[in-house]
Amino acid sequence: MTFRLLQVHVEVVRRGSVSEAARRLHLTQPTVSQQLKRLREAVGEPLLATRQGRLEPTEAGLELYRASREVLGRFDDFADYLGALRGGRRGHFSIALVNTAQYVLPRLLGPFNQAYPEVEVTVHIGNRQQMLRRFDRQEDDLYVFSHPPSLAHALAGRFLRNPLVMVVPRDHPATREPGWRLHRLLGERLLLREPGSATRMLTERWLLEQGQATGPTMQMASNEAIRVGVASGLGLAILSEHVLPPEHPDLVTLPVPGLPIESHWQFIARRDRRLAHSALGFLRFARDHLDDCVEARFLCNELPELLAGLEAVEA
Repeated sequence: MTFRLLQVHVEVVRRGSVSEAARRLHLTQPTVSQQLKRLREAVGEPLLATRQGRLEPTEAGLELYRASREVLGRFDDFADYLGALRGGRRGHFSIALVNTAQYVLPRLLGPFNQAYPEVEVTVHIGNRQQMLRRFDRQEDDLYVFSHPPSLAHALAGRFLRNPLVMVVPRDHPATREPGWRLHRLLGERLLLREPGSATRMLTERWLLEQGQATGPTMQMASNEAIRVGVASGLGLAILSEHVLPPEHPDLVTLPVPGLPIESHWQFIARRDRRLAHSALGFLRFARDHLDDCVEARFLCNELPELLAGLEAVEA
């Protein structure tokens, strides 16, 4: 095996296509196909299979992908270390976050970028299921979830409160007539995120605890769509308070007994993967400057414990 063969395998698994991997690697398709053949012969097991028009790793292929990521990641980290030795505070790390977290993470990334302009950060945003797949494939250094994966190799540290509140249109009768009961509100259409969304899971669990069932519902794919839908009178919603802009004249946060639902944003790292120096640097920056970047009422800084856990893994 060679590093190039491992790079080709990683890229094909990530892209699900020989042609797309070839384009990313600046190689021809026949060259990539030949290198895949050489790699399969070296391993002695099938590594890829076509499923629904997409190349997917076999069991052996997935294990090789994970090992390749570890090997290549270690050499990338070594390159960062050499850069630091030469006097440059530089490097690269990747962070993946669920959709709602895009409203809060820039508050940390902006100041971090100003402090360390030579550190390159790649941000991937998607729904919870997409981010869980990235976590399973070890595609990033850090992850942001409100509910971490329940896996033994996940280390989590809370850094920000994420209260979920009920929002209604500005002209909703409940804004003029205090004391509306929850069951009356739930008789109206409730706008929900897709199944698997942490906000939806928390909402449904909270309603179950309250002994309440929803009336009509409508599923929407983004927080923005739900926010616009509520403002337009399409229905009510339970959303993260961070989703609401500082000025939202079309919306009202309705005081409802039992709300807000308490949740927290958490940084997640893997125990079974060595974290890049630049990613550790970002976590240390967040630990030390969190209270400068976010409102005090949202603070929940448990990053010292996360960093202690990561340093114990490194040792």
